[in-house]
Amino acid sequence: MTERDPERGDGRDPLDEEAAWAEIIAGYGEEPADPPGVWPRAEEIDLTDTVDRALDRALERAGAEPEPPELGPRDWEAAEDEEEDHFVPPEPPPLPQSDMTTKLAWVAVLGGPLLLIGTVLLQRDMTWWIATLGIGGFLGGFATLVARMRDGEDDDWVDPGSGAGGGGWGGVSP
Repeated sequence: MTERDPERGDGRDPLDEEAAWAEIIAGYGEEPADPPGVWPRAEEIDLTDTVDRALDRALERAGAEPEPPELGPRDWEAAEDEEEDHFVPPEPPPLPQSDMTTKLAWVAVLGGPLLLIGTVLLQRDMTWWIATLGIGGFLGGFATLVARMRDGEDDDWVDPGSGAGGGGWGGVSP
């Protein structure tokens, strides 16, 4: 490797910095010209007019008349609604009837905790009979509802996963 000769330079002419700064300051605020091969700015060309004019000229050469513009999605209007067109759902079936025991069990399950919460919120003394009624009502109602659940041996109950083969084993007999 050889060292560079400081007197010889790097082969370029020295740059006149004062002239370069003067040129930059003189051109301040002006927009430079587009370099070659760059598309013109969108503000300078209205492409819709250019395309429309080119289409009209092509249609004139072909001897056809220009078609009216098609309607867009915002030009659509809904038809007038008639009373017959509205969907009216059928009446819902009545709620199943339950016996008195089930109703009282639900009252006990919901009413027991509500009695205890109401006593605390109203800042009353929690006497032994309020605690017994609240806790006992909840436990008794819950036990009644669990005892009355279906056990799966009812003939009228159909297993939704039994399929066409019947039984819960996919049609295979145990």
